[in-house]
Amino acid sequence: MTTRRDFIKQMQAASLAAMAASVPTASFLSGCRFEQGTGPRNTATADSVILLWMAGGMAHTETFDPKRFESFEPGMESKRILSTFPSLPTALDGVSFSEGLQAIGEVMDRGTLLRSYRAADLGFILHSRHQYHWHTCYEPPQSVQLPHIGAWIAKELGPINPAIPPFIDIGQRFTVGEAEELKAFHTAGFLGSEYGPFLIPDPSSGLESVRPPAGMTAGRFERRHALYRDLIAASPLGEHGSDYQKESLLRSMEQAYRLLRSPEAQAFNLREEPGERYAAYDAGRFGLGCLLAKRLVQQGARFVSVTTEYEPFLGWDTHENGHTRLVNMKRMIDRPVAQLVRDLDESGHLDRTLIVLASEFSRDMMQEGRPEVKVKDQVDVPNTVEEMKHYGMHRHFTDGCSVLFFGGGVKRGFVYGQTADERPCVTVGDPVYIDQIHQTIYHALGIPPETNYEVEGRPIYTTPEGLGEPVPELLA
Repeated sequence: MTTRRDFIKQMQAASLAAMAASVPTASFLSGCRFEQGTGPRNTATADSVILLWMAGGMAHTETFDPKRFESFEPGMESKRILSTFPSLPTALDGVSFSEGLQAIGEVMDRGTLLRSYRAADLGFILHSRHQYHWHTCYEPPQSVQLPHIGAWIAKELGPINPAIPPFIDIGQRFTVGEAEELKAFHTAGFLGSEYGPFLIPDPSSGLESVRPPAGMTAGRFERRHALYRDLIAASPLGEHGSDYQKESLLRSMEQAYRLLRSPEAQAFNLREEPGERYAAYDAGRFGLGCLLAKRLVQQGARFVSVTTEYEPFLGWDTHENGHTRLVNMKRMIDRPVAQLVRDLDESGHLDRTLIVLASEFSRDMMQEGRPEVKVKDQVDVPNTVEEMKHYGMHRHFTDGCSVLFFGGGVKRGFVYGQTADERPCVTVGDPVYIDQIHQTIYHALGIPPETNYEVEGRPIYTTPEGLGEPVPELLA
């Protein structure tokens, strides 16, 4: 049951929190000017993006780039272990996925598999730092609050449907470990609150996020909204923001209010989905998040992020029990991701919706970081595996990550990049970096690479220095 207090918090979540995060100092905002890139827009092949975020470090050799399989035997040498699951064929000739991902494998004739993403060298490996880098394209720390890729897209393209927030984030709570670090990139930064994420921590209760609490009359709701709006409009923000930020906050409030009153709010009601279709997604919060993302895109959402959720030492953050944990993680994502691709393809939305499945980095049994860059080990790995808890990929690995793309102008049935077949399973062909990932997404949406805004007298581009370029081989 949503209480009145919870309702007010939900109203403010996508506005006040984002504004506060975007205001490091008063002088920053007072000296902030906004200048859109002047270059011509590309011919867009996508209107919407769904980011499926595998938070915590998804091992490439255990998922979409399997290597030699070694079944568990007490006393086996750790260094022998490259994959703890056998590989199985996919819809693409000669391409196999790790066991447990058969459903996604069946739809790979509709997408592109990138096997050569290289994560950055950020020193001592912390998940929140690499996630910040992936989502903003900038290495932390930064002197200004930088926008999430979803916020850039919301700012440059605006909403498709005015009733649906252009940037929606599903599945991440901020009551877990590293909460403040996660908040740092769940923001529109200097772009303003109206472009920040509309947060849905639990998709199964998404409908409660877009309607007044039970018992609140329409008249009382209208009066509260008007009072809150007037308070913000009349209050001098002073050190809490510039006039631009205050106006952006007011616009974000109006956007949330518009959604609450619109028939499109029913898109958040997952129980409207036919029973058999609902069951195909019902594999946990992530699966229902995929269902909600599908419904929102069909109603005109611009950017939707669905995460398996980052919580230290849980999910894909496999510091031990790697094999056992991945059995459950694969069950969580396999059927829902495949169903999302099928449903959007069958409804005709996949052609204009770009789906991206990614993680901050990969994992390995022996290697921490990458071979040529020494990084302190964070996991104790015994020389021999005696128990199942030691069987799996437990160390952080940054030199060979897999990314999946579907729809939105990317090639169908295509594989790009290669990693070594023996340890270290590093990228050995066609390396791709984060600025290229971002610019490939922007290119599909028709956002030119020189897009920038001037902040404190210097231009801030969508990718550092505006030097990122798309990967043309991935595009149809």
